[in-house]
Amino acid sequence: QVQLVESGGGLVQAGGSLRLSCAVSRGTFSPYAMGWFRQAPGAEREFVAAISWSGRVTYYSDSVKGRFTISRDNAKTTVRLQMNSLKPEDTGVYYCAAKAETGTDYGSERKYDYWGQGTQVTVSS
Repeated sequence: QVQLVESGGGLVQAGGSLRLSCAVSRGTFSPYAMGWFRQAPGAEREFVAAISWSGRVTYYSDSVKGRFTISRDNAKTTVRLQMNSLKPEDTGVYYCAAKAETGTDYGSERKYDYWGQGTQVTVSS
């Protein structure tokens, strides 16, 4: 079992920055990729960013590319999402997720097996 706990959400004005963190505790030594997803009120959950087990490969949705950066530490215990130039449409609950590393399907929500409880991000205009 992989356990995930997000932190770092909050209220910020448009144009501001936030950094989300996801603490990862592992019950398995299998390689896993990490992703961030978000869900706005009344909307479906959507992919935001993902990072491979090695950390060398990253993926972003078009809506956040160039503004958000995903990273993970060498010990594989923390995954971060640096969010810059935030917009009101970035508002939502942000979830950290983990899946087995297969080299594919980083943006596919249904491929992720483990999820955190979510952290609220609110961007005011």
